[in-house]
Amino acid sequence: MEYRFSSNVQRLQSSAVRDILKLTQGKEIISFAGGLPAEELFPLDAIREAAERVFQTGKNSLQYGLTEGYLPLREQLCVRMAQKNMHVTPDEMIITTGSQQAIDLVSRILMNPGDVVLVENPTYLASLQVFGLSGLNVVPVESDKDGMIIEEAERLMKQHKPKMVYVVPTFGNPTGRVWSLERRKGLIELCQRYGVLVLEDDPYGEIKFDANANYPTLFSLDGKEGGGHVIYTSTFSKTVAPALRTGWAIGPRQVIGNMAKAKQAADLHSSTLDQQTLDQLLQHFPLNDHIRTISKAYGDRLQQMQALLTQQRWSDVKWVEPKGGMFLWLELPEGLDSEALLRAAVQKNVAFVPGASFYAADPQRNKARLNFTYTTGERMATGIARFSEALNEFLARC
Repeated sequence: MEYRFSSNVQRLQSSAVRDILKLTQGKEIISFAGGLPAEELFPLDAIREAAERVFQTGKNSLQYGLTEGYLPLREQLCVRMAQKNMHVTPDEMIITTGSQQAIDLVSRILMNPGDVVLVENPTYLASLQVFGLSGLNVVPVESDKDGMIIEEAERLMKQHKPKMVYVVPTFGNPTGRVWSLERRKGLIELCQRYGVLVLEDDPYGEIKFDANANYPTLFSLDGKEGGGHVIYTSTFSKTVAPALRTGWAIGPRQVIGNMAKAKQAADLHSSTLDQQTLDQLLQHFPLNDHIRTISKAYGDRLQQMQALLTQQRWSDVKWVEPKGGMFLWLELPEGLDSEALLRAAVQKNVAFVPGASFYAADPQRNKARLNFTYTTGERMATGIARFSEALNEFLARC
């Protein structure tokens, strides 16, 4: 039979990370590719105990739930959001199946095929997949170590009249950058002036290596003028466990209401069992202390990775040290194709993500993303040694 797929399918791009997993099947690979948190740091006992408390409530715990999400969990999340100067009610929040679904729902309810969305260049590759499937015109805005360049964003707003800007301003994926306060305020001012919505994705913001550092969210800086210009989304995947697949979005009530309608058509509601488990976890487990524990561990792993890379004494391999998050963004020598380097690295049983996948346009092929949270100790040392061997062989050919 000839399958007549929709035109949207033609725009679908495969995930570079998933493709790398195919390359590595059946091999003993040390992977710096996925955005994986450390399994040994999962609060396994606390989650088990939380789930047991849910089952003790009876059979009703297995029933259908509200599309907007389990109300007690939303109420607890409102308290957590207030600690970040984001003051919302449960009616201004929806629980999603990971923050990835929030990006998809926002695209569905606010954007039409051909509408323009501005993104950082580079940006989160899965967001590019969502926008591509929705048929959006994705326009990249050049960024530097302090975030999106505001003058360039304004020029493109005047030229393209976008409906939305998608950003990851705190420990971005793939770069690990944290936006300066000036850039954060600058984007909010621009979006208020031109009537553009901001979708702020914040999966890594709590994983900061300096516990006293303050990185205000764009949502908290917006002031809700004219009903609010920012939709904020985050997730428990990086701070508790990815398998729970639970995220949330907050924003203007009208936007959240329409996201709920779209979610009804997609999956009715996210897993109520997982939501109830998280509610119990937040009631009985010191999540903030746990986040400080994993942040300290991840900071130590970053330092180990940087030390191992520095030992190679490459003069033309550069990076900016992240202040949090999960990724190190390497700039390799000009002319080096990181996708070709990956194929060589996999032969040495180590993997990373080539940088080209993260660009909406004009990809820089000499970039590479390395995850430093999943691997540590001797395994990290072995993996970096293999990566260095592959890179040194490439450099010798140049």
